Amino acid sequence: MITARANSNIAFIKYWGNLDDNLRIPANPSISMNLDGIHTTTSVRWDDRLASDKLVLNQTETTGQALERVSQHLDIIRQRAGIHTYAEVISSNNFPMGAGIASSASSFAALTVAAATAAGLTLSERELTTIARLGSGSASRSIPTGFVQWHQGTDHESSYAESITEPDHWDLRDVIAVVSHAHKEVGSRQGHTTANTSDLQAARVAGATKRLEVVKQAILNRDFATFADVVEYDSNLMHAVMMTSRPPLFYWQPATLTVMEKVRQWRQDGLEVCYTLDAGPNIHCICTAQAASTVAAELRQLDDVQDILIAKPGTGVLIIS
Repeated sequence: MITARANSNIAFIKYWGNLDDNLRIPANPSISMNLDGIHTTTSVRWDDRLASDKLVLNQTETTGQALERVSQHLDIIRQRAGIHTYAEVISSNNFPMGAGIASSASSFAALTVAAATAAGLTLSERELTTIARLGSGSASRSIPTGFVQWHQGTDHESSYAESITEPDHWDLRDVIAVVSHAHKEVGSRQGHTTANTSDLQAARVAGATKRLEVVKQAILNRDFATFADVVEYDSNLMHAVMMTSRPPLFYWQPATLTVMEKVRQWRQDGLEVCYTLDAGPNIHCICTAQAASTVAAELRQLDDVQDILIAKPGTGVLIIS
């Protein structure tokens, strides 16, 4: 049995919508930061005695759609390794699933590395990112370390992720304001397929590469003011697409808007902090390390904030046993 651990990640330039839904070729490139300590741990054992794949998720044997999705991903590994054996998969998260904290990203990154290693495959990091992408697009970004760019590409081999700089390059913090632990009704996987029904998607995609280059340079230069302006704008654009898709997706809750307003006010008052949201109601407050304690303290004063998670830039996927 091989055990791998992968951190979740938060995208600064968002992935939303696909050019190819089957291969998960994204509509635009994206850039993210791995979140240290916010992770999925997954163990995989190929077992000739099994009559089907088995999934134990957060200490509960799981069937249905979750098992089907895992089995489909294991099929890719089986085909690559030339085996027909079923696998036992034991996986757990130390953060809320399906609530906009990229649980599918860390889950499929860890699954990919554990399953491939247990099958005896020796794959490059780039190859692992392309396989992880097939399970969940953002999982490709949880394979490399630190700050990561996912290249859009045009086919399976060219749509891959790579590190642009190490975790210790910029001492940022993601202070996550958890306003809901509930599993969202419409997952990201389904949402990607409806992105093009929004009249705003084409405009969002058209400017994404330029925004990525600005954010990438801001990261390399540690330029928080430029970084904050574009990161918030890109997040708002993605959610505007969601809200104008058919059917519309409204992930924000009243508490979400409250925190977003507070973050903008704190930045006007001189605090180096900005917000970004994935497909869920919880708010990622990205700030400098010096501002993190103040941001966390201010969030704790808000009645609707149920929990706070704090992460610094994290490493890529690791085999831990």
